[in-house]
Amino acid sequence: MHAYKYLIVGGGMTGHAAAAAIRELDPEGSLGMIGDERVPPYARPPLSKGLWAGGDRGAVFLPALTGLVHHAGRRAVALDPKKHEVVDERGEQYRYEKLLLATGGTPRKLPIGGDRVIHFRTLADYDRLRASPGAVVVVGGGFIGTEIAAGLSRDGRDVTMIFPETGLGARVWPAELSGYVTRYYEEKGVRLLRGHSVAGLEEAGDRLLVRTTGGERVLCDVVVAGLGIRPDTALAESGGLAVSDGVDVDEGLRTSAPDVWAAGDVARVWSPALGERVRVEHEDNALTMGREAGRAMAGQPVTWLHLPFFYSDLFDLGYEAVGKLDARMELVTSWRGGMRQGVVYYLELGRVKGVLLWGIFGQVEVARELIRRQRPVAADELRTAIP
Repeated sequence: MHAYKYLIVGGGMTGHAAAAAIRELDPEGSLGMIGDERVPPYARPPLSKGLWAGGDRGAVFLPALTGLVHHAGRRAVALDPKKHEVVDERGEQYRYEKLLLATGGTPRKLPIGGDRVIHFRTLADYDRLRASPGAVVVVGGGFIGTEIAAGLSRDGRDVTMIFPETGLGARVWPAELSGYVTRYYEEKGVRLLRGHSVAGLEEAGDRLLVRTTGGERVLCDVVVAGLGIRPDTALAESGGLAVSDGVDVDEGLRTSAPDVWAAGDVARVWSPALGERVRVEHEDNALTMGREAGRAMAGQPVTWLHLPFFYSDLFDLGYEAVGKLDARMELVTSWRGGMRQGVVYYLELGRVKGVLLWGIFGQVEVARELIRRQRPVAADELRTAIP
């Protein structure tokens, strides 16, 4: 039996941020962490960004925290809120006074291929991909797929992308930007099979043969999928907590069970700025929500008002974004000098709900304020709203 004043389930960025906040406010309280992976907490964004541009693998690990007991390589499988108890897959028990669920998410997987496909999510996935030489098929043309493909191409690999949309980022970017980025990738030597899905995967000697729904056959050495994640709510469900596309939390990041909080990719919370419940899967949300949850667990009053931002690097293109990005929304665009730089505003009923800062940096707070206003804005006003 392990017993802690504070117990964190999840050994990622959210859990580490919470532990650091707890330690700042309570240097003495016993603090435990249960994590699936066998390594210390690390930053996830470099796995598809900086490490492919020559970054130091060792630098991804987050600072060690005084007195934190990390139960690495363990998966928590059962929660009893009445007993204030968590049980891992080996049957070991963990008592807590206060518990944080920072269980993140699990990769969406292809229905075929099994272990022959790297469903990219963890440091182990990065190490496996880095150690797999030769041609690569990347499945998925969204956030993760575009980052991985750019990184692999910069690493000198032969890359083919397979995705069902008409262009890269087609679900979130306006058509003209999706078209521009699609052509840009092709100019960089990435082969794009647009409008295709994976229909089959088989071994061909020591290589792999990928068959697509469009009749293409691609011979490669490794297949990597970047298809997003599903929130890992299994532990919360085992304890009878309220769950709906994530673990539901209130403005103080508390779940429906006493003395249990949730944060990060797995948490679904009301966003005052957007006027709806949201679940966000990016770094800023993980770090900020983790820190706030840790403060709440240590007894500080917390009210979640933060509007997270996210960012990406694609070859020498880059962007930052805030709020909801969906190409089906009403869009107002303001381009400067072609498609290398500009702003895309995403509106509902004339109100700004999301902002894409394409090649423009340092304006995230201005974008946040536009969303927080929650009033209809004319297109002409928006085109000059962000300098």
